[in-house]
Amino acid sequence: MNHYRQTLAAIWEAVSGEAALQNVIDLSRFHRIQASPGYRRAAQWLHRTLTRAGLEAEVLSYPAEEGVRFWAWPSFQEWDCSEATLHLIAPGSEAALLADFRACPISLIQRSASFDGEAEVVLLEGARDGEVEADYEGLEVAGKMVLTRGDVRRVRELAVQQRGAVGILFDGMRYVPPVRLQGDLMDARQYTAFWSDPGTSRAFGFVLTPRQGQSLRRLLKKGETVRVRARVLAEEYDGSLEVVSAAIPGTADQPQEILVTAHLCHPQPSANDNASGAAAALEAALALQGLVLAGALPRPRRTIRFLWMPEMTGTMAYLSGREAELGQIVAGLNLDMVGEDQDQTGGSWLIERPPEAMASFAPELLAWLRGLLPGLRGMPDVSPSHTGIGGYALYRQEEVAFSGGSDHLILSDPSVAIPAPMLIQWPDRFYHTSADTPERTDPASLARAAALAAAYAYWLATAGEQEVSSLGFQMVARFKERIVDEARQAAAEVMGLDDGAGLANALAALDRRLSYVVDRQQAALTSLRSLAPVLCLVDELREQVEETARQELAWVRQAAGLRAVQLGLPGLPEAEPLGLDAAGEEADRLLCPVRLVRGPVPLDQYRATLPAEDQEAWNQRLAAAGDGRHHTLATLALFWADGKRSILEIADLVEMESGARDAGLLLHYFQLLEKLGFVELHPC
Repeated sequence: MNHYRQTLAAIWEAVSGEAALQNVIDLSRFHRIQASPGYRRAAQWLHRTLTRAGLEAEVLSYPAEEGVRFWAWPSFQEWDCSEATLHLIAPGSEAALLADFRACPISLIQRSASFDGEAEVVLLEGARDGEVEADYEGLEVAGKMVLTRGDVRRVRELAVQQRGAVGILFDGMRYVPPVRLQGDLMDARQYTAFWSDPGTSRAFGFVLTPRQGQSLRRLLKKGETVRVRARVLAEEYDGSLEVVSAAIPGTADQPQEILVTAHLCHPQPSANDNASGAAAALEAALALQGLVLAGALPRPRRTIRFLWMPEMTGTMAYLSGREAELGQIVAGLNLDMVGEDQDQTGGSWLIERPPEAMASFAPELLAWLRGLLPGLRGMPDVSPSHTGIGGYALYRQEEVAFSGGSDHLILSDPSVAIPAPMLIQWPDRFYHTSADTPERTDPASLARAAALAAAYAYWLATAGEQEVSSLGFQMVARFKERIVDEARQAAAEVMGLDDGAGLANALAALDRRLSYVVDRQQAALTSLRSLAPVLCLVDELREQVEETARQELAWVRQAAGLRAVQLGLPGLPEAEPLGLDAAGEEADRLLCPVRLVRGPVPLDQYRATLPAEDQEAWNQRLAAAGDGRHHTLATLALFWADGKRSILEIADLVEMESGARDAGLLLHYFQLLEKLGFVELHPC
C-alpha cells in the first residue's frame, strides 16, 4: 500500500481548500429546507458546477407528497415561505420587531403554516417546558401563543393540537457541552422545524434568541400582558425533492460503485452543517475528475459516485429506487460537518465507524489513509519534530464508535449493506444555529476532508488483489493493538480484585467480550472478498485473529491465577451464571423480530398514528430512560435483528457494542414497530 502515497500526494495537490470555502459561501446563501424552492436552487447550482467540470451529473426528482414512502421513510409535501414577521405589540413600551424571515430565515420554525393575527403570549414553565401533560395543569393556552424551550414537535402536539394554542414561540438553545453551555450564544437562534409527520396537524411558530426570550419571560413573570402580532405567508403542496448525482465511470465490465454522500439541506446559512460536507464532496469530485482527464491518475475500475441529497429522506428515496442494484455498491463514505475551524467551534475531526452489525474493511481503510495525511508536503497545521525528522498534526482527531444521526446510518443498515463510515467534526459550538456561518469554516479542514474522501474513493475504485491483501494485514495489525489494550485493562482489573468470585466473573466477562470482538473482526475481514478474490488469505487472517485472542485471554488468566495465589485461594471458582433482568427478559428470550422493510424506521415520525395509550406509554418509557441514548440503542437493536436472534440476544449484542442495556425498552420498541407493520415478532 506504500505506493498509494504517491496517489494521495497527487490528490492533495489537486484539491483547494480556498475553492471549497468559496463553494461553502455560495451554498450558504440558499435556504435549503428539504423539498423547497430554495433547496432546488442549491441543487441546480451544484448540477451546473459539476457539468461544467465534465462530470456525468444529473438531478433526480422524487415525489414530495403525503402518503408516499421510501421504504419506511415517509415523504412530505413541498414547503415555501415568502414572508414571516413577528412583532411585540404589548406592553407598548416594549414594542419591537422580534423576527423577520427575510433577514434571518431561522427565525421561523421551518415548515410553519400561514397565519395573520394577534395573540396573547403564555409561558410554559413546567418541569419539562411543555413536553408533558403535567406542565399544562391550571394553564389556559387556547387561542394563545405559548413561549417554550421544549421540543416543538411535542409542544405542537400537546399545546396546539390538543389544547388549541394558536402557535409557538421557541426561545431555547440546545446545550452542546462542553463547547456550548447555558448563557452562550444569547443572540443566536436555534434551528427548529415542524416535520409533517403522519397524523399531525399544521402549526406555525417563531424562534427567538435566548436574550429575547429572557426579556419576554421577565415581563410575563412580572404579570404583564404580552401580546404579539404574527404574519406568516407559507404554503405546502405536492412537489418534489431533488438528489444530485455525479459519477466518474469505471472501466470494469462488472458494474461496481463507491458512493460518497453529503446532505445538501438545512436552513440558511448552515455553513458547516452541511454546506461544508457538500463543498468537500464537490471538491473531491472535481479533483478526481481533473486528475483522470489529465492522465495523472488512471481511470478507476469501479465507478465513483457522489450524491448530494436531503438528509435521510433523499438517501432513502435514492436507494429504494435502486433496490435491485444495491449489491453493486461496494462501500460508502458520508461527509457531514467536515469544515470546522476547530479554534472557534471546539470540536475534533472524527471518523465514526459503521455499526458493528455491519463490520467491514471500510473504517480501517479510512483510518489508515488519514494517518498518511500529516506526511504530505504542504499539509497545513502539521508541525515538524524538534529534530526535523517526522512531524505531527496540530489539529484534533479521533476514531469513535457508531452513533448515527446522518446518512451513513442508512447505508450501513445491514438490510441495505453498504458499509459507510462518516467524517464529521464534533462537537460544534454553533451547531444548528443562525451563527453557523462561513467564517466558522476553515479552508484547511475542507482541504483535508476533500483529499481524504477522494483518496478513499479512488483506492476502493482501483483496488485489486495486492492492495486488498495489504489492507487485510493492516486490519489484523490494528486488531492486535486493540486486543492487547483490552487484555491489558482486564489484567489491571483482575489484579485489583480481592475475592475469587470477582476474579472468575471478570475472566468470564473477558471471554465473552473477546469472543464478540473476534467475531466482528472476522466479519470485517470476510468483507474484503467483495473487493478481490482473497478467499485463502482471509481464512488465514481470520485464524490469526482467533489465535491472538486466545493468547491474550491466556495471559489474563495467568494474571488472575497469580492474584488467586496472592489471596490464598486454592484455585478460581466457577463464574456466576448470568441472570435475567427484571425488565421482562424472560419474554424477550422467546421473541424474534423479523424485519419487513429495508432501512431504518423513523419511529418518531409515525408516533402520532399510534393509539393515544401507546403514545403515552412510549413517552413515559423515554422519560424514564432519562437520556438520549434510547435512539442509538433502538437503532442498533434494529440492525442486529436478522430474523433469527431473540430480543434477549439482540440486547446482549447491543450491550457489547454500546456498553448500555435496556432490554425492556427494546421489547417495547419492537412491539411498536410490529403495530406499525415494520416488523413481525415470531416465537424463536
